[in-house]
Amino acid sequence: MPLRPEAPAYPHLSSPLDLGFVVLKNRLLMGSMHTGLEEIENGFEKMAAFYRERAEGGVGLIVTGGVSPNAEGRVFAGAAKLDSQEEMRKHRPIVEAVHAAGGKIVLQLLHAGRYAAHKELVAPSSVRAPINIYKPQELTDGQVRETIEDFARSASLAREAGYDGVEIMGSEGYLINQFVAKRTNRRTDQWGGEFENRIRFPVLVVEKTKERAGEDFILIFRLSMLDLVEGGSTWEQVRALAQRIEKAGATILNTGIGWHEARIPTIAHMVPRGAFAWVTKLLKKNVNVPLIASNRINTPELAEQILADGVADMVSMARPLLADPHFMKKAAENRSDEINTCIGCNQACLDNIFENRIATCLVNPRACRETKLVFHPAKNRKRIAVVGSGPAGLSFAVAAASRGHDTVLFERSGKIGGQLNMSVKIPGKEEFGETLRYFSRQLEINGVEVRLNEAATAEAIKEGGFDAAVMASGVVPRPIRIPGADHPKVLTYVDVLEKEAPVGNSVAIIGAGGIGFDVALYLSQSGPATSLDTEKFLAEWGIDTAYRNQGGLAPEGAKLAKSPRKIYLLQRKTSKMGKTLGKTTGWILRKTLLERGVEMITGVGYEKIDDCGLHLKIGDKPRLLEIDNVVVCAGQDPDRALIPALEAENIPVHIIGGAKLAKELDAMRAIDEGTRLAADI
Repeated sequence: MPLRPEAPAYPHLSSPLDLGFVVLKNRLLMGSMHTGLEEIENGFEKMAAFYRERAEGGVGLIVTGGVSPNAEGRVFAGAAKLDSQEEMRKHRPIVEAVHAAGGKIVLQLLHAGRYAAHKELVAPSSVRAPINIYKPQELTDGQVRETIEDFARSASLAREAGYDGVEIMGSEGYLINQFVAKRTNRRTDQWGGEFENRIRFPVLVVEKTKERAGEDFILIFRLSMLDLVEGGSTWEQVRALAQRIEKAGATILNTGIGWHEARIPTIAHMVPRGAFAWVTKLLKKNVNVPLIASNRINTPELAEQILADGVADMVSMARPLLADPHFMKKAAENRSDEINTCIGCNQACLDNIFENRIATCLVNPRACRETKLVFHPAKNRKRIAVVGSGPAGLSFAVAAASRGHDTVLFERSGKIGGQLNMSVKIPGKEEFGETLRYFSRQLEINGVEVRLNEAATAEAIKEGGFDAAVMASGVVPRPIRIPGADHPKVLTYVDVLEKEAPVGNSVAIIGAGGIGFDVALYLSQSGPATSLDTEKFLAEWGIDTAYRNQGGLAPEGAKLAKSPRKIYLLQRKTSKMGKTLGKTTGWILRKTLLERGVEMITGVGYEKIDDCGLHLKIGDKPRLLEIDNVVVCAGQDPDRALIPALEAENIPVHIIGGAKLAKELDAMRAIDEGTRLAADI
């Protein structure tokens, strides 16, 4: 390991932050994430291991997942709350683990309000959220006051548990945000109506919490700086609330962006890095307490730039600390090339949570499994041949070598990565390039022998003295079986993405799974990828950086650039297009393609392909699509060609990734399977 440099590699990020009564060792905040561990058996023990590893990794301050101050505010029935001594005692192992590792941790207090997914939900007004099936009951005056006391009591219990502070969730459209915005506050009493009345609730929550928890207790307020919904706050109101919250006793202000019901992406992979730092900078000169920038900040270089430019006093990273718990330690030791970068995919974290599964990370399957997925030194060192350097092969080779196995990676092409090399070409998926950089460095660090331009053979593996072979050979595109499938118009997704075959001005894409959507995004992008251009992204999605309107929305709304091609996206099924896409990103992809003018057709029967184009039947009606090209995205088959020869030589074979199950381009499953096999072999 390289020696720590005399001067920090990222001086602003590494510098301490003095809060008066406590000093944070650096400017990196681990933002709040619900992991799902909060509600399972032995979950607090697992959370202790999860947070301890991040504290050991050097993060300056940790914020827990949201915990409600009362039963009504829970995100769902049975979700975490802190309203009693019994609940308080459960938290002590978390705090003790973090403190033992030299870290500091605050508890996030989150009342869901009308977002709560249970029948006892309450809100300022009885206005149902568009993303919820339940309609809330309007809080009475007495209940409002009780809720304020609940926040204060919960903070006091957090202090008793040993937490260094609390973060009060005042953004993302939860209860406090619902009081502030006219969109959700229809009251006519002292808690509604004029702006001063609407902000009375959050101001009193902060005042009472400070009073009960004490002056030497960190109090972060997560402020909604950009609601991104109709009827949201104006800039003048955001600024005024920030100043009132500071006066009420907040130690730090954190940036919140967008309500959950907003139809604008804020943290997904198609959002440019640091796309919302501009709104934090707007507030910087208007408050005196430290200010935190957030959303799609995933590298130490970007964090350093934000701090150096005076945009904020700290940066918040949540998912990047899922991806690499030692992010800060590596950055401080000038080892940023070893950081496993968050790619913003949401697949294993947010999508898992919304499907009632434990969160983890596509690029780091150990996240939230620290007590189960453990890499012990190998008792019996083996020589292992890994066939294929896609995500499954890379994850296995690196993890197995880290345990002490002699690992050799065979790759028939001239570069590692397999189909990840196609993913990086999809607008919004450029971050997979960071994954390739990470694995390339890890292969080097762990001494994996990489044989590029060498197709593995049973003979070579037998003669090489290998004890086992791991088949990570991936998939091959599944051909279509319709007349004209061999017509010159027909291309596969590999032809388009890997071989960069010319594609005409009118295209039909057969297959509307994840690959079909990716190809449609690739072919419909006009000019440079929006995900790489913050100004273009903000303009296309209707975000007004001059902040002249409520919620920060441009009057004309979203206006995504039209596709330079006429594109048809086709599927045989009559079900909703894109049904298998991620829960938190699928709607963004569908909206993007529709805005670009992509025509989506379901219930398609394929008749033939000829010089005239693609002949279809939709129901009983024939239709001809006069197109230049057909791109086939109709699934894949496992590439298992080598397995029979290996078995004939009695070489033990393990199959992972696409070679095991050819389902879409599932990097999450591939990396998980490779990592798990490496832990056990």
